[in-house]
Amino acid sequence: MTQLSDAKVRNAKPEAKAYKLTDGEGLFLQVMPNGSKYWRMKYRYAGKEKLLAIGVYPHITLSQARAKRAEAKALLSQNKDPSLVKQEEKQERHARAHNSFEAVAREWHSKKSVAWDEKNAWIIMRRLETDIFPKIGNRPISDITAPELLRVLRVIEARGAHEVAHRNAQVCGQIFRYAIVIGKAERDPAADLKGALTTPQQTHFAHLHAEELPAFMHALQHYHGDPLTRLGLLMLIHTMVRTTELREARWEEFLLDKAEWRIPAHRMKMKETHIVPLTPQVLSLLEQIRNYSNGTDYLFPNINKQGAKKKNDVMSNNTMLFAIYRMGYKGKTTGHGFRSTASTILNEHGFRADVIERQLAHAERNKIRAAYNHAEYMKERKEMMQWWSNHLDEMIAL
Repeated sequence: MTQLSDAKVRNAKPEAKAYKLTDGEGLFLQVMPNGSKYWRMKYRYAGKEKLLAIGVYPHITLSQARAKRAEAKALLSQNKDPSLVKQEEKQERHARAHNSFEAVAREWHSKKSVAWDEKNAWIIMRRLETDIFPKIGNRPISDITAPELLRVLRVIEARGAHEVAHRNAQVCGQIFRYAIVIGKAERDPAADLKGALTTPQQTHFAHLHAEELPAFMHALQHYHGDPLTRLGLLMLIHTMVRTTELREARWEEFLLDKAEWRIPAHRMKMKETHIVPLTPQVLSLLEQIRNYSNGTDYLFPNINKQGAKKKNDVMSNNTMLFAIYRMGYKGKTTGHGFRSTASTILNEHGFRADVIERQLAHAERNKIRAAYNHAEYMKERKEMMQWWSNHLDEMIAL
């Protein structure tokens, strides 16, 4: 029997009906009326004639089809059905794909992220997609070892991103523990990496020292940029809130009759409602801000030069930061840095640390107690905030 050649296979033209070109030992090329070409192998197993699908030409060449025929004949010599072996291998590949680190990680993320804020969920997935999935995403999660995971994290460390390496290690640990619960892994190799990664250096936001604040307040008073940006910086300093908490502030959060700003839990870092006592100075700032907020729900809407509201809801973080730069304080302070400056000054003037920390909305050690104490120390907090606003006014008067 004449064997097929590459040229004969390549030049086989479709006809009105499907036809076969045989190569011997059961292998043949089936040419379909639409021009598709399929490799098939006819064989007998357990007394029955069967057909093995080998692949599609030209994805599978003639030489590759012959190699697969040889593999099938070797299985037959071992009394194994090539079609059944192929099906089992396909099922195993499918199972391994669903048990891969990436598949489990995405399943974990979809279940956990419903309780996270959108930005945090995006950051976690972005880090996985950038640093972890390309290296071990397609690996069966149960096969990943501690040294293998460490090699991936060391690549992140090599670019100086020690904090990111640590956070990725923590996330991977959560994914492995989730895999254990759902029966796709037996242990958490991330737990073996304790002490293996470089401890990230603790960094602090740039902030002004007490003696530097008066000069900054004078510079801010004479800032000739956008008035809403200047008012935003004053609000940030007077209220001691985080930049994001201020930028996303809505008018509905302000109870002016009670002189309180109640920031809802979903906007707070610690996910607890936070009360900011409003001093007369802050109430005056609010009156001025209302003149510039264009009747929107936000105190600081994203407004273009023509006074129209832009696509993004609120003023960007860079707006206030760049104003600080233009005032000559680049590298000397940030919007967040005012919190550190205020904390230092308040501590130095004898205010209780617990009261200061509560007003800064820092983490509570007692989580159960924290859920009920958003108004804790309120009398002292009001007195402290009034002292702080008066102190800022005195700096300007100097």
